[in-house]
Amino acid sequence: AEHLFKFPGLESAFPNERENMTSHHWNRHPHRRLNILTGEWVLVSPHRTARPWQGGEEIEAMLDCPAHDPACYLCPGNTRAGGHENPQYDGAYVFDNDFASLVPDTPSFDSNADELIVFKSETGTCRVVCFSPRHDLTLAEMACSDIRCVIDLWSSEYRHLAEDPTIAYVQIFENKGSAMGCSNPHPHGQIWAQRSIPDEPAKELARMLEHYERNGRPILLDYLDRELQTSDRLVWSNDSFVVLVPFWATWPFEVMILPRRNIQNLLDMTSQERDHFAESIHRITVRYDNLFNTSFPYSSGIHQAPTDGNDYPECTFHMHFYPPLLRSASVKKFMV
Repeated sequence: AEHLFKFPGLESAFPNERENMTSHHWNRHPHRRLNILTGEWVLVSPHRTARPWQGGEEIEAMLDCPAHDPACYLCPGNTRAGGHENPQYDGAYVFDNDFASLVPDTPSFDSNADELIVFKSETGTCRVVCFSPRHDLTLAEMACSDIRCVIDLWSSEYRHLAEDPTIAYVQIFENKGSAMGCSNPHPHGQIWAQRSIPDEPAKELARMLEHYERNGRPILLDYLDRELQTSDRLVWSNDSFVVLVPFWATWPFEVMILPRRNIQNLLDMTSQERDHFAESIHRITVRYDNLFNTSFPYSSGIHQAPTDGNDYPECTFHMHFYPPLLRSASVKKFMV
């Protein structure tokens, strides 16, 4: 059987580090790793992998969902919770969230009371993307050609929202599974577009710019070059994308999808790169499901260039996957 999930060990990241560091320091003792995208440090304690485990290690079966659920508010032809009726869609389908976290007609207001009580109004748009008319198919169970249709829809939405002068950033993400707070099992994701750049992408962009101004190259391309030297943390790759465990990973099975060239946003991709991106998403989600024989929960998100009209040559398109599972289908990792 194919090696389902290569989860790299704690070997040294780069050849010169192997020369300068004894292995017992690297592999056995606590140390901090710098997240080069945010400037934050992650504590790594490799010695804790040897601790005894007396918790449960149950295997949860895959959900047995019907192809169409008459009670699901995302299935074709059904009435949504907000009262609108879905069309009989036969592919990826997008609509305005009936209970949106951001709305375009929010009135303008703000306050900065002695720099202690600070707030400011925010406008935006929230969209829901149904990946398939099938209630029982996750991205892992969809054909690559169908995932490509989802990517095309993401791209169309990004293009449309980027044309709105009030939108500075378009977030495309999926919270999969009840463990991630997903309230409906019908496979779907969301798009949040808003006036300001959210904190996580903003932190990444600041680090990207610092590196670009010093070195004249995007930081993620330089990082990928270093990872390709050893392949220690590579999970899978094709001619356009690499799936890897970032050196600074915080979650047990965290991965990132990186392009081999500096793509800034979805619209920069060629048709072949979209096919390869679909294949990358399919490969990692299948590996996740096979890891614990369960429909693997995660929070995933695409980080790409802002849509505020400025140029971002330092920015490299990438996709994060943050899964919450630790030792089995029912044992979660908690950040405490």
